[in-house]
Amino acid sequence: MQHIKSIIFLNLVLAAFCQLSTAQSSKDSIYTYKKASPDGEGKFYKGREIAQVMSFEGAAWLERNTRQKEENTGLAVSKLPITKNSMVADIGAGTGYYTFRIAPKVPHGKVYAVEIQDDAIKYLKKRSKQLKQTNVVVVKGGEQSPNLPENSIDLAMMVDVYHELFYPHEMLQAIRRSLKPNGKLLLLEYRAEDPKVEIKELHKMSVAQVDKELTSNGFHLVQDGEFMPIQHFLVFEK
Repeated sequence: MQHIKSIIFLNLVLAAFCQLSTAQSSKDSIYTYKKASPDGEGKFYKGREIAQVMSFEGAAWLERNTRQKEENTGLAVSKLPITKNSMVADIGAGTGYYTFRIAPKVPHGKVYAVEIQDDAIKYLKKRSKQLKQTNVVVVKGGEQSPNLPENSIDLAMMVDVYHELFYPHEMLQAIRRSLKPNGKLLLLEYRAEDPKVEIKELHKMSVAQVDKELTSNGFHLVQDGEFMPIQHFLVFEK
């Protein structure tokens, strides 16, 4: 009898181990790993090496006086598919350059400024108080989720952020859950197709690559806006 119980126990342990191994193998199959390039993580998604994250020490570059002239950020804000009631998520908000320009346009809505870096979180909270923008909600995000309520967002956006996500598959799935049925996801990314765009290669993306990655996560491209000086303006729906 004791011998039979031991065999049953071993079979249960073996089954549990196999399930764990299968789950781990499935997760690992999402990404591949190679020797990292100077600006990369050595982690690849759909053939693209994930870029290293710009730390908050680069905040001054985000707020540079030449940014409007170089990127025409005002045009980008004017083209956002939002109304006065929209719930917007600025994922990877940084200094809130876009957050605090969008907030006045959604007086009856909210802008969730999502950041993972603690220094950025502190800065965003301080800045929102200074500007008295009470419809800005600062959210501490994670590597795999922006930590937003499900079915709550009209527009999620990432400005020169997506290429740095360490878990793009998991993050896209989490963003998808946060969107309302007609919610949209906007990516602004420097154009990889244009050699004149003087940005490091891993910090640029092509429309084809973005579309490949988002399509595999249940999104479809509804607007390919090429009106920006050096960036793609890509709007997706789930």
